[in-house]
Amino acid sequence: AEDEVALFEKDMKEFWIQFKISYGTEQNNQTSALRDLCKETIEALSEKWSKKLKEEDLMIDKIHEYNNEILQQSKYVAEKEEQLTEIKSKLNQEEEQQKNLTDTIQELKEELMKKMEIKSSKNKAAKEKVEQVSKITTLFKEHLGLEMRRIHDEQLQFIFRYIDHKDPDKPYMCTVSINEQGDYEVTSCTPPLDCIAELQLKLRETNNFSAFVANIRKAFTALSYK
Repeated sequence: AEDEVALFEKDMKEFWIQFKISYGTEQNNQTSALRDLCKETIEALSEKWSKKLKEEDLMIDKIHEYNNEILQQSKYVAEKEEQLTEIKSKLNQEEEQQKNLTDTIQELKEELMKKMEIKSSKNKAAKEKVEQVSKITTLFKEHLGLEMRRIHDEQLQFIFRYIDHKDPDKPYMCTVSINEQGDYEVTSCTPPLDCIAELQLKLRETNNFSAFVANIRKAFTALSYK
């Protein structure tokens, strides 16, 4: 019986030894499999997240690129708006200059029309004066030996004869014109008379041309006796 007990104890010890060995090996195998599974899982997750991180980095780069493009576009738009503002300002200045030029041209037209009216009025007055002088030509020629000629620049030349008793045909000449102001003006006198300026002033004041011609003849006659 003791031998059987001893044999049983021996068998039990061997069983436990085999059991432990068998269990430990299984545990080691399970642990190794679990470790491999964890490693594979971690590697798969790492690869997945690495890929995702790369995609996110690409996305971030794209976002930065889009932001730069938007910034450049904003800068371009701002520059164009500034150019447009300058163009509008220049157009406004040109419109103002055009308006000023139009106003100036209108003023010049009005001024020119006034000058033309004044000139026309002066020409009319000058023509009337010339006609007035022409009307008395025959009278002076018959009674005073006076000849009247219209010469260049609308001037009237008076030729007096029968003044010098020694030489009745000797001519005494005086030329009269109408200046830009519409006044009578003596342009030449042969021989010269000291009183010609006074006679011209009196003619302008009185507008009596007949008296002027008579006074010129008297002055020439007085000169002929000197």
